[in-house]
Amino acid sequence: MKNIVVIYWSGTGSTEAMAEWIMEGSQKGDTNVRLLNVGDANVEDVSKADAVAFGCPSMGAEELEESEMEPFIESIASVVNGKNIILFGSYGWGNGEWMTDWQERMEGYGAKVIVDGLIINYAADSEGIEKCKEIGELLSKA
Repeated sequence: MKNIVVIYWSGTGSTEAMAEWIMEGSQKGDTNVRLLNVGDANVEDVSKADAVAFGCPSMGAEELEESEMEPFIESIASVVNGKNIILFGSYGWGNGEWMTDWQERMEGYGAKVIVDGLIINYAADSEGIEKCKEIGELLSKA
């Protein structure tokens, strides 16, 4: 059985909804999927998972949320080497630079980012919901 964990931070609920749809998409085949708010997650959740999805909206000047998500991402740097991951998040301004930077950072840690990070402007429409489910399914097959 493949163990997948979806870890997210959400301020308005848009990224949380994305996390739920990604979890739904990843529940294909023989998988055990856990959905965790980053405040409830720890390094062991990541190290024990076969694949991980991380979600965070764009904050400030296109950055990760700084009080919970940023420190968590720093804490897992040594355990994502070789691990299949996806990144996702919502945004309300900018051009998605935070996701590009985050993806490069995770690849620098040695993670296998299996698809370009999914960004959705504000809340997902039906097309965005399907994209979330699709990348969740990709994670279950990775």
